[in-house]
Amino acid sequence: MQIIQPHYHGIARTVQDYERMAMSGVVAVAEPAFWAGFTRAYPETFVDYFRQISEFEPTRAAPYGIRHFCWVAVNPKEAENPELSRAVLAHLPTFFEKPTVLGVGETGLHKSTASEAEIFEAQVELAVRHDQLLLIHTPHLADKVRGTWRILDILKGLAVNPDRVWIDHAEEHTLRPIRDAGYWAGFTLYPVTKCSPKRAVDLLEIYGPERILVNSSADWGPSDPFTLQECVLEFRRRGHSLQEAIEVFHNNPARFLGQNPKFDLKPIRVETLDR
Repeated sequence: MQIIQPHYHGIARTVQDYERMAMSGVVAVAEPAFWAGFTRAYPETFVDYFRQISEFEPTRAAPYGIRHFCWVAVNPKEAENPELSRAVLAHLPTFFEKPTVLGVGETGLHKSTASEAEIFEAQVELAVRHDQLLLIHTPHLADKVRGTWRILDILKGLAVNPDRVWIDHAEEHTLRPIRDAGYWAGFTLYPVTKCSPKRAVDLLEIYGPERILVNSSADWGPSDPFTLQECVLEFRRRGHSLQEAIEVFHNNPARFLGQNPKFDLKPIRVETLDR
C-alpha cells in the first residue's frame, strides 16, 4: 500500500525514519514550517531554515525513494513579535517559486493572542494574494475549542477558498465546525497530546473520510512517524478495504496537496497498483 505523510517535521528526525517509512509504503512527505523549540531572533534565521527544508531536506529523503515537499510560514508560537514576523513574511514569496514549496503553513493560533491573530491574518492574505495552499495550526489542549472558533471567525472575513485550506490538529470537539465550514480537517497522531490512531479511526467511521487528512507529524518532542502506519493497521483491522485505506491515507492528501501542480502524485486505485 502507498501512503502519503502530509505533515512531518523531518529536520528534527534522523534518516532512519525515512528508511522505516519507505519500507512501510510511504512515497511522499510534506514538511510544514514549525517552532524550533526556542524563539528565533532574526529574519535571516528563518530564511536559512526555509532553505534547509526546501533545498536540503529533499536530499535526505531521496535515497529512500520518498518525495519531500514543504511549506513556509511563521509558526504561531513565534508570532508574538509582529515586526520580526512581518520581516520574515517579506521573504516568503521568494520561496513560493521553489519546486518543493506547496504553500503557507503552518500558520494559525497557539495562545490566541492579538499578535498571533494579526500575523495569522497577514499570512492568510499573503497566501490568497499568491494563490498558495494554506495549512493552519489549531491550539493544543485546553485552548483548542476557543482557538479553533477564533480561526474560523478570522477566515470568514477573508477571501479564502475553503477547498485550498487545511485546518490541522482537529479532534472530536472541533472536527464538525471545520468540516461544516467547508475546510479540510487534519488528525495529528501523537503519543501524548492530540489524537491516537484508534481515536482517529473512530472519527473516520463516525464522520466519514471526505476532506480528512491523517498525519503523525513527528518533531523533536515525544512523537513517532510510525503512528500513521498504526492508524492504517487499525483502519484495516476493523474491516475497511484496501481501497478505502488508500482513499484516506494516499488519495486524500494527493487530492488536497495536488491543488498545487508541484505535487504531482495522483490518486490511485487498487487495480492500478503492481501486485
